[in-house]
Amino acid sequence: VQLQASGGGLVQAGGSLRLSCAASGGTFSNYAMGWFRQAPGKEREFVAAISWRGGNTHYADSAKGRFTISRDNVKKTVYLQMNSLTPEDTALYYCAADNAVSRHTMKIRSAYKYWGQGTQVTVSS
Repeated sequence: VQLQASGGGLVQAGGSLRLSCAASGGTFSNYAMGWFRQAPGKEREFVAAISWRGGNTHYADSAKGRFTISRDNVKKTVYLQMNSLTPEDTALYYCAADNAVSRHTMKIRSAYKYWGQGTQVTVSS
């Protein structure tokens, strides 16, 4: 599975962005999808995840109430709608996929086999 993330950019605090991650190869609807982010000097951290049918979603505490993950299995794309952005959200955002992730492991970085290249989100104060 190849993943291509897009939609990052520069936005002012309080603004919104929608990230997209397009998949090719494999059967997209078999894969749970996750979004992770990595700020300079920090480890890559979990942001949000969605099950293969979209029935289960999970969010990091920092994302709850502000971010929404969704997927379109026909378009083979997963989205991350980010609202009320703050400078603390500045990071390189990665999408990830795996067909063996369970609801117990969706927040774990090492559970995902396939990764996109990342898209930069910068939030100015």
